[in-house]
Amino acid sequence: MRGVSSLRAALLGLLAPLPAIAAPPPAMPEAHTACYVSDAAAPQLARLREALSTGRFVAYEPTSLRVVNGQVTPADAASIGADLAALRPKFDSLITYDSVHGVQAIPAIAAQLRFRALIIGVWNPFDAAELDAAIDAARRYPRLIVGLSLGNELLFGHRTDASHLAGLATQLRTREPQLPLSVSEPFHVYDQPDAAALLGALNFLLPNVHPVFQPWFHGASAATSAQFVVNVVIDLGKRFCGPILVKETGVPTGPAAGGYSEAQQTAFYRELQQRFPATRSRAFAYFAAFDAPWRAQDVTPVGPAHPEEAHWGLYDAARRPKPAAQELAALTSPPFPP
Repeated sequence: MRGVSSLRAALLGLLAPLPAIAAPPPAMPEAHTACYVSDAAAPQLARLREALSTGRFVAYEPTSLRVVNGQVTPADAASIGADLAALRPKFDSLITYDSVHGVQAIPAIAAQLRFRALIIGVWNPFDAAELDAAIDAARRYPRLIVGLSLGNELLFGHRTDASHLAGLATQLRTREPQLPLSVSEPFHVYDQPDAAALLGALNFLLPNVHPVFQPWFHGASAATSAQFVVNVVIDLGKRFCGPILVKETGVPTGPAAGGYSEAQQTAFYRELQQRFPATRSRAFAYFAAFDAPWRAQDVTPVGPAHPEEAHWGLYDAARRPKPAAQELAALTSPPFPP
């Protein structure tokens, strides 16, 4: 979820006042862009595009799921139900990170609550059991599940390489041609030379774009941070022809000693909503649904623990909405039928 290149930021001219995204890109992609276009996946991709343009996504991990010292406490179905009931008035679309450890209950509960779209994340897509669980859910809930994300920051964490991910996507297209595929990485990873073939194997893109990990963040305004996200997506769109949904962006609300606050989070999302209107090709998800206190000591493969990781939620760990969530208008768009 962390770590982006300051050199990349400079190259993008991130502080320049580029216009917000107001319209989708041309129907015919430029010759140098890449994505995988499939007639078989077109119906599900159309559902995804509709959810991008008229719905509201949130990145969701169950409040009952914890990983401490490598030991997993699985998610509890009743707790998942309470989580999703709390989210449903303001969000109608979900992105998850895992397909096992109790989260198998998410699709059924989300369908019951009439969520309109679910992108299932597979933490380790090279694990057959995890991949099978995600595919089984997609088969059982074709009106709900609009795509599959092959891992979270696998390339950034050096857990695999781009050629292996591209090969896995090719295998899955043979097995499940109707299911749109993506991967989720910090945005600068897609610029690496070996990522070009991977982009050509994906139907849609789920970049992570975090202003807070840029060296200029603590001296910048909310407007500058929001424009950074917009500029990154504009740049990605020059090289990727499919839909782009920013999976992770936002501002944590703590710790206060790190300069974070609920007011700062609220100001960021106000600016982002204004500068980044959703279309059928471009949108952002709110990150994340709930605070995760256990993550304060969560060490990543590429760095030490960051205490702010516990405070990304728009709701706290007791499911109480923070001001940024309170400000969101209730959704009025009709959900997809079950």
